[in-house]
Amino acid sequence: MDFPIRKVKIVVMVPKDYLHQVQIAVLEAGAGVIGNYTHCSTSFNGVGTFKPNLEAHPFIGEAGEMEYVEEERLEVMALVQDVKKILQVIRKTHPYEEPGIDLIPLLDEKDFK
Repeated sequence: MDFPIRKVKIVVMVPKDYLHQVQIAVLEAGAGVIGNYTHCSTSFNGVGTFKPNLEAHPFIGEAGEMEYVEEERLEVMALVQDVKKILQVIRKTHPYEEPGIDLIPLLDEKDFK
């Protein structure tokens, strides 16, 4: 079966103290529309790990040292045509030099028979 992709789920890990700032910016950019509702998002608490190489300029930690950071996994849905704009907003408001962002294609229930 061939399904058109009209929506994606955008997932990004955000340091806890910056969740609200990134979340509001992403939602104001048009993410998080579900039917008649706007500004829909979900977040989950977790611990992120990373080790910046010697070329990195980390927001948290030191190059060459392993870091463990309390983060929130922020998830929002977005229309495909809005994804580039939303990614630009994430990169502008997120404190990390290289935020990890997942784009997950979503199937629409209406396309199933």
